[in-house]
Amino acid sequence: MLLNKVLNILFPSQCPLCGNKSDSALYNPICSSCWRGIERYTGPACRICGIPVASPLATICGSCMKKKPLFSRILYYGTYEGALKESIRLLKFSGVKRLSKPLSYLLSELSVSGFDGIVPVPLHPKKLRQREFNQMAVMGRHLAGRIKVPLMLDVLKKVHDTLPQTEVTGKERLENVKKAYLASEKAAGLELLLIDDVITTGATVSECVRALMTAGAKEVTVAALARSMPKQNT
Repeated sequence: MLLNKVLNILFPSQCPLCGNKSDSALYNPICSSCWRGIERYTGPACRICGIPVASPLATICGSCMKKKPLFSRILYYGTYEGALKESIRLLKFSGVKRLSKPLSYLLSELSVSGFDGIVPVPLHPKKLRQREFNQMAVMGRHLAGRIKVPLMLDVLKKVHDTLPQTEVTGKERLENVKKAYLASEKAAGLELLLIDDVITTGATVSECVRALMTAGAKEVTVAALARSMPKQNT
């Protein structure tokens, strides 16, 4: 496209993955070649939480068998690595908002239609002021327009400022976000799609789902761009 060429001339940049010149305004600074390398995860996984399992015959992981989660299931596009990881980081921490649109396309390729509303994982007001935008809300607007499902920004709030989940580990993650989210009665009776960027332990989305279900949501499915793959199935 002529617009892409003009923008790349005006704003030249190097792809942070391969070092070649960025060649697409849509993915910039990720080059189109690296972007095309983003692959959807198709390996064996738990049909509920999505965590990889050792055998395709094992459709439910041990954790979900032991205690069924409140969410119906977790969907995600790919693993948290390569161009997908870099794109999420550029959007989230560097404010490269144009990446929200192509990333939303990845979400739309999951089974995300037929819901009553899309609910982005919210930021605490303090964090929102610091970052100036919620990357999931921006991405949610693109997704809502693409799949024709309402974006619901006033259904779920983060009422307690917590440490970043990257700064705590294991069981601390569950405790860190405990009672950090509050949902309104607008969730009552609805089948909702909760969207997030990266799933690691699932502590954040589980607490969000707990708040939505407490408020009367009928069912909540989680969709994320990526999942951090654990070294062990824990």
